[in-house]
Amino acid sequence: MAALIIAGEAIFLLPFIVMRVFKPIIRDVFRISDFEIGEAQALYGITALLSYFFGGFIADKWEARKLLSISLILTSLGGVAMASIPSVTIFKIVYALWGVSTIFLFWAALIKATRQWGTQNNQGLSFGLLDGGRGLFAACIALTGAAILSYFFPEEAASITYENKKNTLQYILITITSIVLCIGIFVWLALSNKDKETNSVKTNFSFKQAFVLLRKPKIIFHSLLILSAYSGYKLTGVFGIYAKDVGGFSIENATYFAVLIQFTRPITVVLIGWIADQFLPSKVILPCFFCMAIASFSIGMGNFEDSYFVLSFCIFILMALATYSMRGLYFALLEEIKTPLQLTGTLVGIISVIGFTPDIFMSLFTGHILGENPGVSQYKQLFSLFTLFPIIGLIATLLFRKKTLDWN
Repeated sequence: MAALIIAGEAIFLLPFIVMRVFKPIIRDVFRISDFEIGEAQALYGITALLSYFFGGFIADKWEARKLLSISLILTSLGGVAMASIPSVTIFKIVYALWGVSTIFLFWAALIKATRQWGTQNNQGLSFGLLDGGRGLFAACIALTGAAILSYFFPEEAASITYENKKNTLQYILITITSIVLCIGIFVWLALSNKDKETNSVKTNFSFKQAFVLLRKPKIIFHSLLILSAYSGYKLTGVFGIYAKDVGGFSIENATYFAVLIQFTRPITVVLIGWIADQFLPSKVILPCFFCMAIASFSIGMGNFEDSYFVLSFCIFILMALATYSMRGLYFALLEEIKTPLQLTGTLVGIISVIGFTPDIFMSLFTGHILGENPGVSQYKQLFSLFTLFPIIGLIATLLFRKKTLDWN
């Protein structure tokens, strides 16, 4: 399980965690706007969407050790390209290639291996441990990167030059790329071939069967609740730049603010995963969506005057707790719909086609609303509009529960 946890987050360090934590310095070094970053991440989402679908049935035919290791090594090559600080065009191309390297051979294999590791009665804890461990690992890597930033930046903010920022970002990217590469080798050595027997079961995959599954109501509602929850996770990427744009934080302090949010993830998902096993994952997801909706609406519509940043910071914590709670429950729901283990990869690929489309539109959505120089009004508009997503998630979860109970 330790190898799955480390691999499960290492694969996303370069395309996601680096941007989530170090976005202020990335904007300055690449001289790129939020909208252009959104375009790059949208390209990732498009290639990832195709990879989810076609990669799902591969996970049911090949052993996880090979799939995970190859994905990590290929992803690290993109980190080498980014560390050279290429043009904005190359920046976007690397993100598009990451959409393939992080998903096609990796994602469904990871979910299937985690489900196989757990038992029928502890899927919430199994996926909670996976995402909690991933969160702790990501937070530690982010903290390491923030320490590098602090070490190389001059003490006086006014004396920080473009070269200071560029060299620091390169050190961060090289360090994280090296970690991803080493983990790819570690996973190859650490994981066993015990999934061969499961993969040897004939799955009889066909595209016709896949599209039939994609139209089933319970699968659609499962996909929609993941879409809504994952949109909230994508929104956590603005917390750091919010601290800079609204709170007036320096790049260094905004980075530590983003790292602090990351540390709420590991404890939350493990605890919620354990609670979900005492009830049902779908029951626990309902109050999470409710809290997310209240938090988003409060930031978007609240008139806090001088206390706006302080109160919104507290609400961010609530929103992060609700968001991270659901991270560990997405695929624990597979047990509720009685998915055969040998078809796990195929079904994960199908559900992910809809569920992870926020990789395409969320960055464009936030970049378009925030614009070039966002202030309080732009952030209020962003969170006001975002409130629609947890409402959709709440409705989808209720319908999922109804269809699943009727089906069982």
